[in-house]
Amino acid sequence: MPRASGIRTGRKTIEMSTERGPGQSKKPRGHDQARKRSRATQDRVARVLAEQHQRRVRQQRLAIAAIATAVVVVVVVAMVVVSRIVDSGTTAAPAVSGAAADRIVRQTTTLPAAILDQVGKGQVLAKPQTVTDQPALADAGKPLIVYIGAEYCPFCASQRWPVVVAMSRFGTFAGLGMTHSASDDVYPNTQSFSFHGSSYTSQYLAFQGVEVATNEREGNGYGPLDTLTPLQQQIMTTLNAPPYVDSSGAIPFMDFANQYFLLGGAYDAELLQKQSAEQIVAALRDPSDPIAQGIIGTANIFTTYLCQLTNGQPGDVCQSSAAQAYAEVL
Repeated sequence: MPRASGIRTGRKTIEMSTERGPGQSKKPRGHDQARKRSRATQDRVARVLAEQHQRRVRQQRLAIAAIATAVVVVVVVAMVVVSRIVDSGTTAAPAVSGAAADRIVRQTTTLPAAILDQVGKGQVLAKPQTVTDQPALADAGKPLIVYIGAEYCPFCASQRWPVVVAMSRFGTFAGLGMTHSASDDVYPNTQSFSFHGSSYTSQYLAFQGVEVATNEREGNGYGPLDTLTPLQQQIMTTLNAPPYVDSSGAIPFMDFANQYFLLGGAYDAELLQKQSAEQIVAALRDPSDPIAQGIIGTANIFTTYLCQLTNGQPGDVCQSSAAQAYAEVL
């Protein structure tokens, strides 16, 4: 019995295990479904993670683009601001015209003699040189003064002020306009006069003022303006060349009737930097102002040489202390 029972138990166990067979066949299907659900979950998680990663990449790209755009904007704004700051620091007011220009011309050409006398020698850096081997230059029997410059040239701009002051003591300008030197040269936008289209009348002297170029860029240079006459070209070829000067053709150049000449500016051109034409002409009313010291001092030395050419005429000009301030240079 115990053995049979054991067998039965075995059979029963076998039978039970056999009976549980169907139940056991369901267990793997449950596992498969769980695994499928697990894989689906993992796939969903992977998709979510991928989407999140893509969103982060897009956001990073957008952020980088935004930063780059902001940087560009900041750079552009900074360039504009710097440009305006530079302009405000180096650029004087545009050349005046109309009634304002007429007023400045009038105030400059009618400076009181007392102011010129008070300035005396002023602050002058260069004086005309004497010429001894050239025939005297005249026009209609009067000593001829020739100025050759260009509107773009800052040293020409500074030099015109004393030329106008000095020549106005002997005669009268007509058609004298206002301009400024080039904005892309040293001492940019130096305010000044322009001799282009002007004329001069005097019973003592003749004057020719030439502006060979404008202050506007044209190619690698500046736009042409006045053309030298054969006489003016001869002057440049003769006196504005070796052995009188080191190199040929520099400006500004002044010929005082072939008896004296001056190459370059006679005073510090930097004095006029950042000054409007109104500020310059106002400074000429103050004998102690550095601008007056430079412009009027140079006008006085020019007057000394001009009086030498006119034999001391007119007397009230040539006998003034302003004209006598540089008498020793002769």
